[in-house]
Amino acid sequence: TAKWDVQMAGMNFQTRSRMERRTENWRADMNDNTHMSWSARTIGAILLGNILYALTLKLFLLPANLASGGATGIALAVHYLTGLSVSGILLAVNVGMLILGFFLLGKAFVVTTLLSTFVMPAALEVLDRVFGDFVLTQDLLLCTLFAGLGVGISLGIVIRTGASTGGMDIPPLILFKYFRIPVSVSLYAFDVTILLVQAPLHQAENILYSILFVMISSITLDKMLMIGTTQTEVKIISNKSSELREAILKQLDRGVTLLDAEGGYLHDKTQVIFSVISNRELFKLEKIVHGIDPDSFMVITRVSEVKGRGFSMDKQAL
Repeated sequence: TAKWDVQMAGMNFQTRSRMERRTENWRADMNDNTHMSWSARTIGAILLGNILYALTLKLFLLPANLASGGATGIALAVHYLTGLSVSGILLAVNVGMLILGFFLLGKAFVVTTLLSTFVMPAALEVLDRVFGDFVLTQDLLLCTLFAGLGVGISLGIVIRTGASTGGMDIPPLILFKYFRIPVSVSLYAFDVTILLVQAPLHQAENILYSILFVMISSITLDKMLMIGTTQTEVKIISNKSSELREAILKQLDRGVTLLDAEGGYLHDKTQVIFSVISNRELFKLEKIVHGIDPDSFMVITRVSEVKGRGFSMDKQAL
């Protein structure tokens, strides 16, 4: 029990960021009464993510006899106890949670969950029949590594579309809506409970590998959610702020904000140049700044996401 608690505490940070993003998507749907834009690209991404998830379960998670959290963990536990089909159990859990979400969270949430509820169990059943007893590798470490990578990538693909994977994501959102219990806290509690239920069903070695699997999948998912969204924030303090502003606007085609500032020692008035650029533009900006004012003071910060004109919106034509 102590080992499971240590492992779950370690992944709580990654889980929180993942669930906060899901909570934001859901709250936006509830407040704005909007629905997902079911474009071909969105549907394709959801299908790809769920099929990849099912493929990961079939080729790596199930052969290695690893434990898992969420609806998949419930399906695995029932499967090991009864021998029933994992896909069938997973479908029953997902449908049950979908119905619960429909009555307690509303139609908007169901729309974002509908595809994943049915596609993943169906894909797992098809893959089970296609591959049969085929085993790609019996190496427990390889199965653990690729299971973690596959689950993290597949969930990341689905969540980046704004959709939900359903299942055990729904109870934490219900608790948040009616009792204001933080989603990350209730998700943590549910996952720990599901993992602990599976612990007696596995050998000690498999439990340790399961801890590694959950950690890898959580880290991979977090990285997937950040792909393409990180940018670089730059603050420049220089006596040649006008020249630097002109160069950034013309050579980088990036917006600039000038902030009035005062030196803390000499109390001399100056301006701080504030700008946000893409990560690839940082080297070019440094070259520009050093060419104009080698003595300038530059602060560079990596930001997780930037929204607005020039980033999440097209640049405005002059």
